[in-house]
Amino acid sequence: MAENQRPAVRIVRDRSIRIKVIDDCGLACTFCHNEGTPVTADNRDRTALPFVAGPGRTGRVSIYGATNGAGFLAARMAPDRAFRRAVRAVAKAFDADEVHLTGGEPTLHPEVSGLVAALTGMGLGVGMTSNGERGRQVMPDCSAAGLDRVNVSVFGTTAEELRAVQHPGRFGSAALAGAKVRAATQTVRAAVSHGVKASVNVVVPGPAHVDRAVNLVEAYGQFADVRMLTSIQDGAESLAAISEVLARVGAEPVLRTFTAGTSDERTLYRALGGRAVHVKRLLPVRLPDTCASCRFDNGADCQEGYYGIRLYLTEQGEYTVGVCIQRMDLCVPVAELPDSGIVEEVRAFKEAEVRRLARRYGPG
Repeated sequence: MAENQRPAVRIVRDRSIRIKVIDDCGLACTFCHNEGTPVTADNRDRTALPFVAGPGRTGRVSIYGATNGAGFLAARMAPDRAFRRAVRAVAKAFDADEVHLTGGEPTLHPEVSGLVAALTGMGLGVGMTSNGERGRQVMPDCSAAGLDRVNVSVFGTTAEELRAVQHPGRFGSAALAGAKVRAATQTVRAAVSHGVKASVNVVVPGPAHVDRAVNLVEAYGQFADVRMLTSIQDGAESLAAISEVLARVGAEPVLRTFTAGTSDERTLYRALGGRAVHVKRLLPVRLPDTCASCRFDNGADCQEGYYGIRLYLTEQGEYTVGVCIQRMDLCVPVAELPDSGIVEEVRAFKEAEVRRLARRYGPG
């Protein structure tokens, strides 16, 4: 990578919310934050708190679960009146015009295309993050319902590469791991063939994963964008490993995008062969009031920063909004949002960040 080459800069205002539509997942990634909530399947029968952060019997983890004060288990959402009412209220409150379906694994949701249809019916753009478990099966209906894009988390090109980032007891069978690898590839191809924009997400925890990431860039870069993500718990090691991957694939920076009002910053690179490679980094962005007194705001422990608004459904049937996966105790029921102060804080913060970034980098 040419270190002296400066990419163009674009500034976009955050107008999205993340919706955790299901907690179920067929993988057991060692770096999973599970959107901040405990693994429901491992905790549903518990009679006393705290929840198990993992790995439980499923092998899955929620890396912040032992310290983030989560007080509920996430339930599966349904495309019903309560869902539409909650999403509409949150989107209006935070001036959002797009939503991003997360989990767990959204393609395991039996009504995932119905959720997409309900959201597009409200005039919202819809994206999804998926590991591709059932993407090939659901992509035609999701496309017809208006799904705009899917970010497919791919963990390897071989069974061995996938198993390297999974709980040791989950994928003893190489055949099962290989099937998961093929499913991810099939999801990307199904999305492209049905007109859904697709990108491949690759988490790079550290130096041991450089070869795996290079293989993924070379394998998928011919027909889909590849996005390398830092492992938020591995910090500097993850960033160093990503830099090595960029050097190995001959990447040159083209465009740096800031999502004003969140910690999300990403740079588009062009690699050898014209491949598009994106690198997503997390900036030390904080909400001015909510984060000021946080025990993690000490320069070392806050790993995600303020990333944006998340919507959950508790097993008690209450829709609730979260502002931080490391501080799930800050979640606020949707019904209490108007009196919480968080709406005014977040909206003002977004506007302030647009102005700050424009002063530093230009209007975008």
